[in-house]
Amino acid sequence: MTITVVGAGAIGAAVVRELCRHDDVDQVQVCDTRSRALQTLHDSVEHNGALRSFQVDARDLGVLSQIVRESNCVISGAPSELNPELAELCLDLGVNFCDLGGNEDIVKQELALNDRAREKAVWIVPNCGLAPGLVNVLTMRGLEQFDRPTAASIRVGDVPLNPEPPFNFRISWSAERIIDDYTRPAQHIADGKLVEVDALSGDETIRFDGPFENMEAFSTQGGLSTLTDTLDGRVPSFDHKTIRWPGHAHQMRFVIGLGFGQERKIGVRTHLTYRDLLVRRMRERLSGDYEDAVLMRVMVQGEKDGAPKTLVYEMVERYNEDDNLTAMMRCTSIPIVVVAKMIAGHTISEGGARVPEAIVPKEDYCDALRTQGLNITETWYDGHVRVTDKQPADATHTA
Repeated sequence: MTITVVGAGAIGAAVVRELCRHDDVDQVQVCDTRSRALQTLHDSVEHNGALRSFQVDARDLGVLSQIVRESNCVISGAPSELNPELAELCLDLGVNFCDLGGNEDIVKQELALNDRAREKAVWIVPNCGLAPGLVNVLTMRGLEQFDRPTAASIRVGDVPLNPEPPFNFRISWSAERIIDDYTRPAQHIADGKLVEVDALSGDETIRFDGPFENMEAFSTQGGLSTLTDTLDGRVPSFDHKTIRWPGHAHQMRFVIGLGFGQERKIGVRTHLTYRDLLVRRMRERLSGDYEDAVLMRVMVQGEKDGAPKTLVYEMVERYNEDDNLTAMMRCTSIPIVVVAKMIAGHTISEGGARVPEAIVPKEDYCDALRTQGLNITETWYDGHVRVTDKQPADATHTA
């Protein structure tokens, strides 16, 4: 099969690297405006002639159409605002398309293509990364294991292995998205009703194996996209929180509280907003190369076979020194490649515009993630237990 990747940034490059590891992917095409980024891929990725690069702007749809038209699937690593046009282009060409999603308004534009995509038997699949993406699929898979689910929760985050105060945080992808997550309310479900929760609220302690024995988690907007709406009416309680090193939420509440997340101009003689200034300073101070870890815990509670049970999916992925890949790169690129291959190889038939948790065969998806190196554990507990601050001793574990 032939798969085209649009964008050779950090995540796009990781997707290309992952694709080149798969023997059943005969050709990997990558498009980017930066010749240096393309050359770096050619120099650093083992591809045995399978990799082809094209220096082209993702906005140049005329040129791009000539490159992608023979692809079995296009993966977007471009800025999210370009995804609706890229999806439309692929739909017109009869080519499957998937992206990392995240922005709810943009994802809704893509999902609005469902009828046309079904008519052409083409898949348009946003939200294929880590969060949204992997955590969404695990949540839905977990709910399906229960006769009567009563609660679900997601805890996930990317953290530096060597945190530096005061923020104990580094930017793995987009400063703009971080600020959105920290300023816009999160949607949860409480007592069977959709509720809005302030970002940076609801701090709790969450524990993993060392050195992550005393992390914090707090509410943020990002990482879910359409999932809360999907769960409305299916489970009485649901929440999502982001994992960071202790103290990060307090520092960001101080910064946001000063108004630096506002889209209000600093003065009459400048077009810059306070948000623009914060984005610039975060990029300058918190971006760049670093070693990281991705921490994830998805928990579902309910009744199974007449008894209360708790199911926990957990993953701790660290920076890969051998491949010089961050944990975030691996945890984002592997899930989207799994989805792309499923739709390119017709594992998922028909067509339409849907999110992964609505279409992927969940067992096969999870098996593929583990085969490609993501260590996701599955643990059942008797009774309703809280696992954000301790792990009970009577757990039954299955891999």
